[in-house]
Amino acid sequence: MRLSTINLQKRLSTHLNQLPLWFTLVAAWLAGAIFLFALAPHGFWPLAIVSPAILYALLVPNMSGRRAFIIGEAYGMGLWCVGGFWLYTAIHDYSDTPTWLALIMIGLMGLGMGLFHGFLALVFNRMVGKQPFSFAALWVLQEWLKTWLFTGFPWLFVGYAFTEEYWLSSLAPVAGVFAVSFVAILLAASLVELLLRRSSYAVVSVLLLAISTSLWLVNPQWTKPKGTPDLSVSLIQGNISQDIKWLTKYQVETLKIYAKLTRTEWGRDVVVWPESSIPMFQDEAAGFISEMIEMANATNTTWITGIPYKDKAAFNASTDKYPPFYNSVIARGVEAEGLYKKQRLVPFGEYIPFEGVLDIFPSLAGSQDIKNYSRGSDQQSPLKVRGHNIGTAICYEVAYPDTTRKNAIDTEFLLTVSNDAWFGTSAGPLQHLQMVQMRALENGRWFIRATNTGVTAIINHKGRIVKRAPQFERTVLRGEIQARVGNTPFMLMGNYPILIIITLLLLLSYFGKGLTTLRRRG
Repeated sequence: MRLSTINLQKRLSTHLNQLPLWFTLVAAWLAGAIFLFALAPHGFWPLAIVSPAILYALLVPNMSGRRAFIIGEAYGMGLWCVGGFWLYTAIHDYSDTPTWLALIMIGLMGLGMGLFHGFLALVFNRMVGKQPFSFAALWVLQEWLKTWLFTGFPWLFVGYAFTEEYWLSSLAPVAGVFAVSFVAILLAASLVELLLRRSSYAVVSVLLLAISTSLWLVNPQWTKPKGTPDLSVSLIQGNISQDIKWLTKYQVETLKIYAKLTRTEWGRDVVVWPESSIPMFQDEAAGFISEMIEMANATNTTWITGIPYKDKAAFNASTDKYPPFYNSVIARGVEAEGLYKKQRLVPFGEYIPFEGVLDIFPSLAGSQDIKNYSRGSDQQSPLKVRGHNIGTAICYEVAYPDTTRKNAIDTEFLLTVSNDAWFGTSAGPLQHLQMVQMRALENGRWFIRATNTGVTAIINHKGRIVKRAPQFERTVLRGEIQARVGNTPFMLMGNYPILIIITLLLLLSYFGKGLTTLRRRG
């Protein structure tokens, strides 16, 4: 049996290495592309197993490092050019970029982001033992790197495909989305090994699945209700087209739309407006803001809104060209105070990265003179609303697990505001919502999400959507939210447990490969 297994592996390795490179690259690209259908809105989670399993199978022994890198790069390009194609709407429809150039930009984005899988494949091929543990560890490593390297773009993680598959995502409150990704990738690679008659890895995968399934069945309550009455909330969805949202002549009309939608909601405990729903600085809208605060106070309501905030107090005319300004959220009205400033800004959307360096390109010289949003501190106090602390996230910073985790500490529920109008009817807003569900599950907190065009939703502490509003409608979503206290293991330890595990696995795999090589030479 042992000889037949080895022969089978050698034959498969030989056949795959003899395939034309173009055929292997097409297979890798398609394997990456189909991953899109594992995520929202499609939700066919088995593809989150099949997609990486194909890449694992293609990275056979006796392959050159160059070939392995190109295969990984092809997979990554398929993943990002298809899975991240929602960016085309923002680039083409709302930035007036010609179709041909927008497609080139998507291709370049895929090429750049594909490097993560390219280097994954290279390291897997040359530096560590070729087995499921090292593959899963490298996969999680590249996902984690996407949360901070080159400002970060933490999208298309395997774990998100299992957000509502609680037999696996029950690991999220313990060790976060990366733990979910790790088990899924380990299972994918182990199934390939099982086809090659090596069952030991599948045993470990099944054991980890048994642990996650047990957590799902036992249903531990990592957090508990605070014991205060549920809060009634109204989330206002203005559905302002991105074409006109920032036009000066439409600013007053935008304020009228939100004021009209809110007219029937005064008297609720909390009314929330989405990101930048007031499309001007707070000093420019001072009169309108005062009117809203008066209405909130008169009706015993807390009012929360997204607004660009200009910090005049921090302005030094001798050193600064203009006051720093922030993408922010304010809480006003009854029992409300606080200002949250966005920490994770969108490159080229809210700020120009690598300022000064861009001067080497004539067409980009002077980019540093463009007014950038400033980053908020990572040590901000939570918003205070009716005796509760609220952890806040603005737009895509909710995609950063550790940022949301830190903002959730010492809070009772979570809030995110967004404007996903940039991405139209693409899958982007629905993938974004899926991430909010994962953050709710990781932190054991209810999450309220107010958006301009959708998806506006109320999500409970288990990551389940309790209520959601239809997209692209001017509407109000009403519901009740529960304040919860306590910390999940993920809130206490963050990503450290899974990072320590993958580091140990990679070190063991590296030294194990070295010992095997020495024995063969001996």
